[in-house]
Amino acid sequence: MDISCAFAPEPDTVEHIALAERLGYVRAWIYDSPALYLDLWATLVEAANRTERIGLGSGVTVARLRNVTVTASALLTAHIRAPGRITLGIGAGGSSTMMLGKKSTPWSETIAYVGAVRALLRGERVEWDGSVIQLMPAWDESPLPVEIPVVIGAEGPRGEQAARDHADGVFSAQRIPDTRFEWSCRLLWGTVLDEGEHSDSDRAFAASVAGAALTYHFAYQTGNRAFLSTLPSGDAVAGYLDGLPDIDRHLSLWEGHLLRASAMDRKLMPRGAPATITCTGSPAAVRDHIRRLAEQGITEVVYQPSGPDIPRELEAFARATGASSIQDKN
Repeated sequence: MDISCAFAPEPDTVEHIALAERLGYVRAWIYDSPALYLDLWATLVEAANRTERIGLGSGVTVARLRNVTVTASALLTAHIRAPGRITLGIGAGGSSTMMLGKKSTPWSETIAYVGAVRALLRGERVEWDGSVIQLMPAWDESPLPVEIPVVIGAEGPRGEQAARDHADGVFSAQRIPDTRFEWSCRLLWGTVLDEGEHSDSDRAFAASVAGAALTYHFAYQTGNRAFLSTLPSGDAVAGYLDGLPDIDRHLSLWEGHLLRASAMDRKLMPRGAPATITCTGSPAAVRDHIRRLAEQGITEVVYQPSGPDIPRELEAFARATGASSIQDKN
């Protein structure tokens, strides 16, 4: 089991990635939601310049956000800065498209995008949007061809099939894939409790509420009212959001997404709910949670720290999981 981390990029993220490298995390995945966070690729390249070992990936980007040549060029730039350490994570769309009030990208479009990016990085010509395109580096020695591993973000059977047929692995946040992959990443939120600390302490709540809120937000956005009703205060969350104006409800829904609790989350989230939804518990409980994921076929745990003290969360999770024992891996 590889122990990696993820970040919603903000001003201190590069420092946090450098710390993650020192702590022994295998990879740092960077979210891509332009309306909410700093730019994925600028952050990734800056992190590449500040680190030497840790893998770096988009976790995950979405085809509709950028022209295919822009993504291919960004990957090439990152590869030159950190050869062998870059991974493209790509999906059909989550907060990055929902924050824009748009639907997810069709899987056929996402698959075509992955194929075009890979072909461009091999130096090939590609027919795209009615034209022939190609990466043609203008300096003397071309760095092409370049092979970049790809994982596809999937929360259902169609995404998993796309990952199996067109990528090197799968990346999930809300479910365990139906079938096993050689490379299966699972995103986690939560906090490792201090000795004697209760799961509803002020610190634990602040460190885990943003991760817990995703479950509510995603259930509402995807229309899964039956599941939302099973969550603590889920009906209250649905009622609150139903009462907001249709035109900008999506903005309120994703406020502070995965970084900090929104006004709605602070008002409606029951104090003990984050501990029941996230990977929150003693070091032994966290290790047991990860062991169960490994038994279900997960090969890489991706922990996203949140709350007011990101270094504390990274350090506590690394100690609990033994991340420091795998520093020689990429």
